[in-house]
Amino acid sequence: MEHCVSDTQIDVDLDTRGLNCPLPILKAKKALAQMQSGQVLRVVSTDAGSVRDFQAFARQTGNALIEQTTEGGEYHHLLRRR
Repeated sequence: MEHCVSDTQIDVDLDTRGLNCPLPILKAKKALAQMQSGQVLRVVSTDAGSVRDFQAFARQTGNALIEQTTEGGEYHHLLRRR
């Protein structure tokens, strides 16, 4: 399932469909903690609030939010581990 606009290499895929705030953020935080600096995490969510949540999460943690896309009620967030 490759719908990302960029050619960014995805290192870890995280499916949080059906989960509501704060679970997508908490799962992303846990996944990022196990990743190497510079690796990319893709989070797929069905929570509309996740767009705003991931923007705030990136600002607060220093991880880079490199892309956000919406496709048919699904929100894709790409984060680069700091």
